Amino acid sequence: MAKIITVYTDASEPWELRDMSHIHWLKFSEGLARLGHRVDIATNEPRWKRDRSALLMGTGLRRVPLEEVRWRDYSVVVTLFHHGFDTLERLGGGRHPFIVTFLGSVVGAEDREGVYFYGAIRQVLYRTQSRIHQKARFIVFISQAARSLWEREHGSRQGMLIIPGAADAEIPLPSPNPYDSFQDKVCIFSGNIYGEDDQPEANRALVEKLNAVGKRLRGTGIRLVFQGPGDSSKLDPEYVTNLDSCLYEESWRYIQHAAVGLVVSAGRFMNNNESTKIYHYLRAGLPVVSESGFPNDNVVRESALGFIVPAGDMDQLAEKVCEAANWPGDRDLAIRYIMANHTWPQRIAVLNSIMPSDDRVPLIYRWFRL
Repeated sequence: MAKIITVYTDASEPWELRDMSHIHWLKFSEGLARLGHRVDIATNEPRWKRDRSALLMGTGLRRVPLEEVRWRDYSVVVTLFHHGFDTLERLGGGRHPFIVTFLGSVVGAEDREGVYFYGAIRQVLYRTQSRIHQKARFIVFISQAARSLWEREHGSRQGMLIIPGAADAEIPLPSPNPYDSFQDKVCIFSGNIYGEDDQPEANRALVEKLNAVGKRLRGTGIRLVFQGPGDSSKLDPEYVTNLDSCLYEESWRYIQHAAVGLVVSAGRFMNNNESTKIYHYLRAGLPVVSESGFPNDNVVRESALGFIVPAGDMDQLAEKVCEAANWPGDRDLAIRYIMANHTWPQRIAVLNSIMPSDDRVPLIYRWFRL
């Protein structure tokens, strides 16, 4: 089996699962470990200033100090998103012979509708993509639309895979209802609304839509709740109840006790980045109401537990939220559909198919002082 290290951020922050990027990081790492690989997660946690010893997380799975990693000790390096590849290069691992890079959104050489990175931020991401195209052995996209945009921008090549997001095969049992004090049913938006540092335009669009839907739901007996990371300062408390960010395990409790899950887009459509919250809502048997234009719209339709509404139509979005909140649907059927098609073990099996069968690193690479 391979000896793998996974890399995402070099931010000095505690190991916490609060946003989907960190959740992907963990799911890829622990999924490969469960298949028998030896996997290290390289982090820059403040804890390493006190204790440099590796932290065992499970069989074959550890967290290790990022700044002490010797890339030549690993047969595979898995980087998460553009930032993960940048981190690898900054720390001297960009010449590793077996880099697997997982990407979310793919950007173009110019600003384009449906890709919510603009100007200087987009240019930096695009330059990173060019280096990934040259150096990574495998590039993993979240959707066919992302791969297609990449091929138009950078050209086709070997080693391109599509691995969408997913939900856990096993989720926590429902715990006490966090909404006991509410008189209304709950429509939840559980996810990242970003901020000024990464996607300011997306933040403004998402906040505007949540305020608009919440305003339309007022007086219907349904309360719109936001739960997740990002800049929530502009959410109108009159229309949206802000529960802020919580740890991933706890987030299931908010989803399980809601009446309907809401999905809104940062624009008319998402060119190539899907909505992973769709998988999570449906895994919990929660009806979904989503704006159209996500690459994984089909998941809502195929689950038969939700509605897809034309993008930008806030009136219809609120109407369908009311309908879904009072519509029994076949929740068990939707759960079975997700379990059969969209769980992390199924995604990890695809990733595992490209892993080497042993932990040997090419001899020439062992000579590098990396």
